[in-house]
Amino acid sequence: MVDLEGKRALVCGSTQGIGRACALELAHWGASVTLAARSQEALDRVQKELATSTNQAHANICQDFSNPDALQAKVADHVRRSGTFHILVNNTGGPAGGPILDAHPDAFRTAFSNHVICNQLLVQTLAPGMKEAGYGRIINIISSSVKTPLPGLGVSNTIRGAVASWAKTLAGELGPFGITVNNILPGFIETGRIYDVINDRAAQAGKPATEIEKAFINQIPAGRFGEPKEVAAAVCFLASPAGSYVNGINLPVDGGRTPAL
Repeated sequence: MVDLEGKRALVCGSTQGIGRACALELAHWGASVTLAARSQEALDRVQKELATSTNQAHANICQDFSNPDALQAKVADHVRRSGTFHILVNNTGGPAGGPILDAHPDAFRTAFSNHVICNQLLVQTLAPGMKEAGYGRIINIISSSVKTPLPGLGVSNTIRGAVASWAKTLAGELGPFGITVNNILPGFIETGRIYDVINDRAAQAGKPATEIEKAFINQIPAGRFGEPKEVAAAVCFLASPAGSYVNGINLPVDGGRTPAL
């Protein structure tokens, strides 16, 4: 059974798409949720939505992930004032698409900082409290490209793989303290991101976006794009006591699209 009463969760990138869905679902199952994203207006809107649907007090942290040190400082201050987090959902917008051969080195540096470095600093900030509580769940939203690299997403494929290896290493170190570290690998989920990719592919191929969308759906045994709430459901299981013996895995949520085991 999923039961998150008494647990506190920090959800990054939580004002839209998968991040927002995770925040809503975690709150639904009883967690007190702190939102983190770069737009104060969007954070206030989602925080109000959470309060209305759960009758609980929630909080937010406004910070752009392009400044990892500032992010760490704000989260550390929040922990000092409000207490530790039991659940961390690392979720940051993916790098722009394009062939890997055309990618500028700065694109790799920026993506590595936004994903690996921010994740690392957040875990270093929150792990002591998780250890003290004897309970921690670190869940990284990455991509099915960890198992099968996706054409036209060269920088993303590279960085997502780095996050996966970082997480697997961390899982071994933190497991003895009652802390699990797992990766969710969303497939084609109905968010703005998938339609950005579709439109880019359509422009490159000189084809209608609807034709590209149909080709994408034809790759999915389930016959449709996933919904953000379906990814959030997997996150909630891993965040709960029910997921206590699941550690160091890559879990695809992709309707069966990924061809690798």
